Amino acid sequence: MLSFATIMLLAGIGIPIMAAMTSSLGKHLSSPVAASAFAFFMAFCIALLALTITDKSFVKQIPFAPKYLFVAGAFIAFYVLSISFVAPHFGIGNAIFFVLVGQLFSAAIIDHYGLFGAQINHLSLMRVSGILFMVFGIWLTQNA
Repeated sequence: MLSFATIMLLAGIGIPIMAAMTSSLGKHLSSPVAASAFAFFMAFCIALLALTITDKSFVKQIPFAPKYLFVAGAFIAFYVLSISFVAPHFGIGNAIFFVLVGQLFSAAIIDHYGLFGAQINHLSLMRVSGILFMVFGIWLTQNA
């Protein structure tokens, strides 16, 4: 579990860094869309490299996977494009604040119902309280 937590902590650290870098690149290029495209290209190359060194047996399973699951890429595109547009005007911290709040709420709903095959973790009063405390803590970091 510690290794999973470490990986996700590093991913979380990377999100605002990626947002700031993509936003800044968008300013330098005078095009948030171009900055997003370059970010996607880099991500595609890295994912392709990782794919070439891993097991390729997944190819046979593609026709049997639920097609709606492939829409996940649209959420990645929306995030990168939106952060590239919004962050220069709203600030990285403010943009990430709302991203985190959205993540907390959507993760709670996904876990509660076990959507998309997620492990079920029902909402309880304690869990809702914890989420609200986290939202308040995030708000404090931006408004203190």
